[in-house]
Amino acid sequence: MAEFKQASADAPVSEKALTWIDNRFPLTKLWNDQWGKYYAPKNFNWWYIFGSLAMLVLVMQIVTGIFLTMHYKPDAALAFGSVEYIMRDVPWGWLIRYMHSTGASAFFVVVYLHMFRGLMYGSYRKPRELVWIFGCMIFLALMAEAFMGYLLPWGQMSYWGAQVIVNLFSAIPFIGPDLAILIRGDYVVGDATLNRFFAFHVIAVPLVLLGLVVAHLIALHEVGSNNPDGIEIKAKRGPDGHPLDGIPSHPYYSVHDVFGVVIFLVVFCAILFFIPEFGGYFLEFNNFIPADPLKTPAHIAPVWYFTPYYSMLRAVTDDMVNVFVGVVALAAVFALLKLRLSLAGKGGVVIAAIVAALFLKSVDAKFIGVLVMGGAVVIMFFLPWLDCSPVKSIRYRPGWHKGVLGVFVVFFLVLGYLGTQPPSPAANLVSQAGTLVYFGFFLLMPWWSRLGTFKPVPERVTFHPH
Repeated sequence: MAEFKQASADAPVSEKALTWIDNRFPLTKLWNDQWGKYYAPKNFNWWYIFGSLAMLVLVMQIVTGIFLTMHYKPDAALAFGSVEYIMRDVPWGWLIRYMHSTGASAFFVVVYLHMFRGLMYGSYRKPRELVWIFGCMIFLALMAEAFMGYLLPWGQMSYWGAQVIVNLFSAIPFIGPDLAILIRGDYVVGDATLNRFFAFHVIAVPLVLLGLVVAHLIALHEVGSNNPDGIEIKAKRGPDGHPLDGIPSHPYYSVHDVFGVVIFLVVFCAILFFIPEFGGYFLEFNNFIPADPLKTPAHIAPVWYFTPYYSMLRAVTDDMVNVFVGVVALAAVFALLKLRLSLAGKGGVVIAAIVAALFLKSVDAKFIGVLVMGGAVVIMFFLPWLDCSPVKSIRYRPGWHKGVLGVFVVFFLVLGYLGTQPPSPAANLVSQAGTLVYFGFFLLMPWWSRLGTFKPVPERVTFHPH
C-alpha cells in the first residue's frame, strides 16, 4: 500500500482537499503527465491550435446534445415537430439547436485543418503511427456520428439523404440487401431507422468517440508531439532530464490555445448569430420541410463535409471502371519493368492484375463507387507506410512537393464543391479527374515522396521568439 501524503496543519482547505484526493486518485499526476508538466516543442505555430479546438467543439457538441435530447422525440410522426418546438417554444432552444448544427460543421472544419497540418509536417511518421491511426478512427467515428445525427431532424434532406446512403449498402454483392434492411430496421427508411440512428447518435458512437480521443491523447503524450521541423526533441535533454527544445504545456501553450479559442469563438458566434444556415451548406433549406416519402427533392446531396466522397461515388461510371482497368494494367507494366522481381514475382503481378481487371469488369459500377468512397477514407490509415521521404516536415522537402500537396488540396476542395451541385457531364469529368488525383496522391507516394533534393534538417528546432 502506498504511503499517504500529509498536508501541513496550516495548509489552505483547497490544498488539504487536493492532498486527500491525490492519496486516493492520481489527479495531480494525471494533470502533470498529460498537460501541466508535459514538455512540448517550443516552436509550435498556429497550426497546432486545432487539436485543442477539436476538444472544445467535442465538449460543446456533447453538452448541447444533452439539452436537445430533453425535448427531442425520436418518432417519425413527432421528430420534425419536436425540432420546431425546440426552435420556437423552448427558452433559448434556438440557440442550443444552432450551436449543435453549426458545431457539427465547425468540428469537421477543425478536424480537416488538424489532418492537413499532419500532412504538412509528417505527424504520421515514426514513432507516431498509432497516433495517426487513432486519429483516422476518430474521423470515421465522427463521420458515422454526423450521418446518424443528420437523419434526426426528419426533414426532406434528412430522409432522402439517409435513403440514398443506406441504399448504397445494397450494392454489396450477396449480403448487400440484407445489410441495408438491418441498418434501416425496415424495408424503407422509417420510424425503426430513426429510433436506431437516435440510439447510436446519442449513446453508442459518442462512447466510441470519447474512448478513441482518450487513446489518441495517451498515444500522443507517450511518444511526444511533432513540430514544424519534424525533429524529435527527446533526443537532446538537459541536466534536469527535460528536452532542451521543449517547454511545459502549461502555462505557455495554455495561453497559446486560449488565444486560438478566442479567435475561434468570435468566428463561430458570428456564424451562429448571423448566418447559421451558411447559405444552405450547414443547414439545407429543404431540411426545413417535413420528410415526405412521396416527394423526392430535385437534387439530393449530403452535408458539405461528406461531399468530396460523394463526388467520388458519383464519378464511378462504366467508363470510369474502364479507366481503373487501364490504371491496373499500367501499374502491372510499371512493376514488371521497374521492380527487380523473380520469375515467380512477375507471374504473381500478372495474375493479380488479371484478377483485379476481371473483378472490376464483373461487378456493378455502383458497388465500385461504394468501394472508392470507402477506400478514400481507409487509404489514409496507411499513410505512415506510404510516405518514404527521408525527412518528415515539408519545410525540408523539395519545393515541388508543396505543389503536389497543393494540387491534392485544390482537387479535394473542388470535389467537395461538385458534390453539392446537381450532376452534369462536365462536372462528372472533373470529379473523375479529382478522384484519380486523390488516389494517385496516396498510391504514388512511395515513389514521388523520395524524389528531389532535400534540404538538410537542423539538429535543433528553429525557433524565433515572438
